[in-house]
Amino acid sequence: MEGDKYWQQFLDETAMFNNIVLRHLLPSSWWVTLPHFLQTWLRNFVGGTLLYFISGLLWCFYIYYLKRNVYVPKDAIPSNRAMLLQIYVAMKAMPWYTLLPTVSEYMIENGWTKCFSSISEVGWFAYITYLAMYLVIVEFGIYWMHRELHDIKPLYKHLHATHHIYNKQNTLSPFAGLAFHPLDGILQAVPHVVALFLVPIHFRSHIALLFIEGVWTANIHDCIHANLWPIMGAGYHTIHHTTYKHNYGHYTIWMDWMLGTLRDPEDDSRQKAQKVQ
Repeated sequence: MEGDKYWQQFLDETAMFNNIVLRHLLPSSWWVTLPHFLQTWLRNFVGGTLLYFISGLLWCFYIYYLKRNVYVPKDAIPSNRAMLLQIYVAMKAMPWYTLLPTVSEYMIENGWTKCFSSISEVGWFAYITYLAMYLVIVEFGIYWMHRELHDIKPLYKHLHATHHIYNKQNTLSPFAGLAFHPLDGILQAVPHVVALFLVPIHFRSHIALLFIEGVWTANIHDCIHANLWPIMGAGYHTIHHTTYKHNYGHYTIWMDWMLGTLRDPEDDSRQKAQKVQ
C-alpha cells in the first residue's frame, strides 16, 4: 500500500505536466477525455515539436543572419530547400520520437524503474553521483548504438542513411539534428531508458535530459567548432558526417578516444592547410 502511494506521486506529477502544457496550448475538447497515456504522449509531442522549431529557428537566425559570415561562410550556409527537407523528415518522425519518453514515464509511474521523485530523498551528493553514472551509461550506450548503425550494413542502409544524406557543411543545419528515420532516432535514445533500470535517477532530470537531446542535436549540426574539450561539439560531429567512421560519441569525446575512432577538427584543419600549401 505504501509503495502504491509512493508511485502515485509520479502519476500526479505527469498529470500536472500534461495539464500545464495542454491547457495552455490546445482546446480542452481535444485532450481532456483522452486516457492518461495518450495525454502524456500528446504533451510530449507538442513540447518536442515546439522545442525543435524554437531552438532550430533561433539558432539559424543567429548564425545565418545576425552572425552571417562570422561563424559560417556564405557559400556554406544550407539552402532553404535543404532545411525544409530536414524539417519534413524530422516532423514525420516526431510522433514516434515522443513515444519513447511517454513509455519511459509509464514505466516510472508503475514502479518498474529505479527512479526517485525528489532529490531530498537521496541528498545532493547521491543525486550528483547517480546523475554522473546515468550520463556515463548514456554516453556508452549511444556510442555503441551509433557505431553499430554504421557497422551493421542493413541498419545503415535502411535506417541511418536517411540522416547521412547531409554529408557536407552546406547541407548540415540545426534542423538536421532530428532528421532521422524514426526507428534510428529511437534506437539512439534508448540508452536513456535502459539507464533507468541500472541506476537511481531523479524523475524530472530524466525527462529534462531527454528533451535537452533536442537542443543538443541542433547544436552539434551547426558546423561551428567551439573547441571545448572534452565536449563532442559540432566540429567533431561535422567530421563524422563527412568521413562516416569517426566521432560516434554524443556528449563527449571519451569513448572515441578510448576506442580509437576520434578525429580532431584541429588536426583535420592543419592537414587541409598543409595540402593547400
